[in-house]
Amino acid sequence: MADERSGNDSIRGERRGRAPVPLSVLDLATVGAGLTATQALRATADLARQAERRGFHRFWVAEHHSMPGVASSSPTVILGHLSARTERIRLGSGGVMLPNHPPLVVAEQFGTLEALAPGRIDLGLGRAPGTDGPTAAALRRGRADGADEFPQQVAELVRFLDDDFPDAHPYSRIHAVPGPVQGSLPGGVQSPARPPVWLLGSSGFSAELAGRLGLPFAFAHHFSAAHTVPALELYRQTFRPSGVLDAPYALIGVSALAAEDGQEAHRQVLTGALSMIRLRTGRLGLVPSPEEAAAYPFSEVEQDFLDGWLANVVYGTPEVVREGLDALVKRTGADELMITANAHTPAARLRSYELIADAYGLPTA
Repeated sequence: MADERSGNDSIRGERRGRAPVPLSVLDLATVGAGLTATQALRATADLARQAERRGFHRFWVAEHHSMPGVASSSPTVILGHLSARTERIRLGSGGVMLPNHPPLVVAEQFGTLEALAPGRIDLGLGRAPGTDGPTAAALRRGRADGADEFPQQVAELVRFLDDDFPDAHPYSRIHAVPGPVQGSLPGGVQSPARPPVWLLGSSGFSAELAGRLGLPFAFAHHFSAAHTVPALELYRQTFRPSGVLDAPYALIGVSALAAEDGQEAHRQVLTGALSMIRLRTGRLGLVPSPEEAAAYPFSEVEQDFLDGWLANVVYGTPEVVREGLDALVKRTGADELMITANAHTPAARLRSYELIADAYGLPTA
């Protein structure tokens, strides 16, 4: 893999304020009951600007499909929008579900994003469909699951990004434009930079693959907390230095929400927990309001799920959230935290990130 101008420097963010590791943001453009997708996407842009102003390191959006309460079905479109409304913060996918897309298309899309926001784009890749089985079949047009082919798809994508297929390869004369075009144009390479590739996962599969390829790794602690430490250990054990990284770099996604008092924080996180219960039981819909979540009659099974889910959410006053995040870093050895706040209204999410930034003494630009 070719070395990248935006490799180590873009991956290893500086510590901001008193945070033990760089803090970043994952946003799903969630749509609350009574609100619209337009309002949710506008809120995502507002949050990206706030994250930049308050010194968060990067801002990622995720790919989900056929979920009325999540408006982030097209990360590349959202990232193009955000690139025009921010100036410094890194923007990326957390992630693009690679088996849903031809690698050439992904290379072209992210080459375009890199041209729009040079040195600020991250390409995070996942192997899950980001949806249910029938929707995945519609996305993949009847092709096989694709998860088993993920390593080969990653390798092909990287070849397109670097424009370095061997001469004998059938794709050797194909160029992902915008992007580097090796030796084909007067003046040499068109653009030496391309987005750093991250692998995302919630199990050991992508952790081991990221380690063997020497890529940065992002683990979904927010919905697979029991596997976080084993996956990170596997990543570090299998890591091989590469042109991108000389040492492993692990980011973990964590659900966290701060409010002025603990009771209000609990009211807000309950909405996201109820959304997850409904998702797991096939009852898709918009994110419920705090009032609806508070009045919901949880069954015994649902209550058990709720208790387990909330045990892995860091919520409360800003001081409590800071202590919880610091403890998570200490327990996992994570090099970066990516915070996601799933609440009913954009105002609650914006306020939470503001309070967390204040708790860590992040700068106000």
